[in-house]
Amino acid sequence: MSNLKDSGINWIGTMPNDWKVKKIKYIGELNGRIGWQGLTSNEYIDEGPFLITGTDFKDGRIDWDTCVHIDHSRWEEAKKIQIKNGDLLITKDGTVGKVAIVENLEGLASLNSGVLKIDLKEGYLAKFLFYVLQSDVFWTWFNYTSSGNSTILHLYEKDFNNFTFSIPDKDEQEVIINFLDSNVGSINLKISKIEKQIKILKEYIKSLVSETITKGLEKNVEYKDTSIDWIGKIPANWSIKRLKHLFYIYAGGDIDYSDYAEAENEIQKYPILSNSLEHDGVIGYTSKFRFEGDTITVTGRGLVGVAVPRNFKFYPVVRLLVGEPKDRDDVRYFSYCINSANVIGDQTAMAQLTREKLGDIKVPYPLKKIQIEIANFLDTEVSKINHVIETKEQQITKLIDYKNSLVYEYVTGKKRVGGFGNGD
Repeated sequence: MSNLKDSGINWIGTMPNDWKVKKIKYIGELNGRIGWQGLTSNEYIDEGPFLITGTDFKDGRIDWDTCVHIDHSRWEEAKKIQIKNGDLLITKDGTVGKVAIVENLEGLASLNSGVLKIDLKEGYLAKFLFYVLQSDVFWTWFNYTSSGNSTILHLYEKDFNNFTFSIPDKDEQEVIINFLDSNVGSINLKISKIEKQIKILKEYIKSLVSETITKGLEKNVEYKDTSIDWIGKIPANWSIKRLKHLFYIYAGGDIDYSDYAEAENEIQKYPILSNSLEHDGVIGYTSKFRFEGDTITVTGRGLVGVAVPRNFKFYPVVRLLVGEPKDRDDVRYFSYCINSANVIGDQTAMAQLTREKLGDIKVPYPLKKIQIEIANFLDTEVSKINHVIETKEQQITKLIDYKNSLVYEYVTGKKRVGGFGNGD
């Protein structure tokens, strides 16, 4: 391996003696849509030049199918952001720091205000900088630069022009690009394969739950049609009931900050549950509770209709819906039913799930003994499958960590492709 020297830059560390430290402003030019050229959504049309936004970035490329279009005159007036194949783009708003190399562009294209084009001088390759911008070199710099700024992240051009990184000569850039294209591509294929396996497993869980809660565990029984799309046929001795006939349904109120603690303590020891899907919905603790024993919480805002069986004392807030059984029905079984019902089928049409809407949902109703048997079966089987999914997600995390480490080591010269710096 070649001799290394200290770059003097925290986010680079050491680098080969024959590499140079450069800033964006010295090797190229940043171009974006300027204020007077601002576009509004009213100008979007179905045909014409593509308009690239941050939401069109996908896996390092532009998804042309999601791009909107603009009038040719709007493309013509902004000459510095007229896009061609091979251009390097980066997002500066929204999800900051997504990068893409333009490929498979047929026709004309321009940029919306949240995207920058990086035009490089001769001797500096876009694909090498593409890998640098995906590495910890960029993100360590960005986090350092953004510390103390607004919680709304933004990649300012004046800051980005001063982004500093190490770079070899053009020949070695090409070799590194080819090496990373091959190796990163191989890792991405492995990740994609595992992601497909996870998707299949999750679909199987949905299918297993739907089949079991509507058909039961016994085979060769007589069925009857319910005329309800998501339920279909059920055993002849089952019935259909609305949730409001099985549960008292309540809505959570406001947070009492005079009796609130972020962490559990001897006084504030009861979880405060919200519509959040993170941390099992727990957003803090209080000294009082509204519910105890078997209940179901159902998200009424955000991703609506997510049901979770509960069996502890808690205090619901922010319109979180709570179902308390009128009889001794199994809350686990009906949580599976709510999650299988088409409650969240149209999020745009249902910004909020109300007590009334939840209560009107129809569900299969077997005997309580059968409810328990189904819930026990699904708890066991779903847990097994989720364990497999978690293992596969851990595999993806390890592959991503390895990929990030690989890119960082080679774009900083800490490892070099054979033929340069004596190889390694």
